[in-house]
Amino acid sequence: MSNEKPQITTYLKTFCGWSEGVRAIMRKYDLEFEEKDIIKNPAFRWEMEQKTGQPLSPCVEVNGEMLPDVSGEEVEAFLIQKGLVEPSEAEPDAAIDSSCSPEQHEKQALAEASANAAKGEPGKIVFLD
Repeated sequence: MSNEKPQITTYLKTFCGWSEGVRAIMRKYDLEFEEKDIIKNPAFRWEMEQKTGQPLSPCVEVNGEMLPDVSGEEVEAFLIQKGLVEPSEAEPDAAIDSSCSPEQHEKQALAEASANAAKGEPGKIVFLD
C-alpha cells in the first residue's frame, strides 16, 4: 500500500443515496477529499460533465483518474485495487450501493423548494412515490 494520501475530488449531489455511498467509503477509510456539490453549484456539474463527457453522478477523481457514475462499492474496489487503502471488514455507516429512499427524495425536494423560496424563485414541491 502506498504511504501517500490519494488526492480525491468527488462530484456529488446534496441528497442522493449513491452520493452518500461514496461519502460513506471516504469516512470508512478516513480519507480526505474535496467535495463538489453539483446541486448547490451548477458550475461543478458543468466541470464534472466536461471532465467525464457524461451527466451522471457521482463521479470521483482519484490521483487524476476519473471514475464516472460510480457507487461507493465501486470506489472502494478501485481504492483497494490501486493499493491506496487496505481492505477493511468494517461496515460503512451508510449503504454504498443504492439510490435514495423515498424519504431522502422528499427531503431533497423540500430542501430545493426552500432554497428557491429563499432566493425569491417560484417553485413547486414534488413528492415521489
